[in-house]
Amino acid sequence: MSTPAPHAALLAAVPRRERVVEVLGSRTRLVEYGPSDAATTVLVVHGFRGDHHGLEPVVARLPHLRILAPDLPGFGASTPFPDRPHDIDGYAAWLNALVAAEGLTGEAVLLGHSFGTIVVSAAVALGMPTPSVILVNPIGAPALSGPRGVLTRAAIGFYRLGAALPERAGFAVLRSRVVTRVMSVSMAKTGDKDLRRWIHAEHDRYFSGFANRDMLLEAFRASVSHDVSEYAERVTPRTLLVAATLDDITPIEAQRRLVTLFPDARLVEIADVGHLIHYEKPAEAAEAIAEFLA
Repeated sequence: MSTPAPHAALLAAVPRRERVVEVLGSRTRLVEYGPSDAATTVLVVHGFRGDHHGLEPVVARLPHLRILAPDLPGFGASTPFPDRPHDIDGYAAWLNALVAAEGLTGEAVLLGHSFGTIVVSAAVALGMPTPSVILVNPIGAPALSGPRGVLTRAAIGFYRLGAALPERAGFAVLRSRVVTRVMSVSMAKTGDKDLRRWIHAEHDRYFSGFANRDMLLEAFRASVSHDVSEYAERVTPRTLLVAATLDDITPIEAQRRLVTLFPDARLVEIADVGHLIHYEKPAEAAEAIAEFLA
């Protein structure tokens, strides 16, 4: 029996439209939430190995906004790039082109979660105009530094194994349900058993939604080779960082340093949660976002 989503009733009340947009050769799935004539449009970029579903608990609590939620090329229902690598520059160019295709250049607020914070920061640092930037669970320090460096090296070994094996076997390793569950258990901090069960079900459902092994490995290398700190001083629009006090991927001390690198940024800390703010504390994240945009 499927575990019901805690935000299901709220999300059901939000208008939803879906379409496909051709962007840099990727047939990109784009889901639009909220009123089409809202005063503010926010484009959200999900994390590594996820898709647009991941941020729905936060979206459900911001019904007054028009929110555009694409699947990154190669993830979810979006096709990969046909002729460019799935690296930070590629994704940043895609984000810029997507906003332009929607006629929202300089108008859409950009929000990223986890890996999406690197993509958003890079795009803005490279000159993409936006009125504001919101980074939830930002990757604020090099992946090999800090207390999770050992686990990052283990992840690198895992992806190298997936690349070295014959294609069918490598694909099976990369989609391993056991590895997905280990990842999910390690990141979830809540003591609520029903919520933990739902989080694990979400990861089981969406974590393996990638197009092929090559693009996944390219995106993984990008995720551990870059972080927001290398772009921060060139992100000049007003910026909100929503960080977790128990985040194992970027410790809160690193987030407090990160916020000082931006020309105009504020930091909201959410207690008793780790790298899954969007799942475990979506109401607090939505409140911080709404206050910032107001």
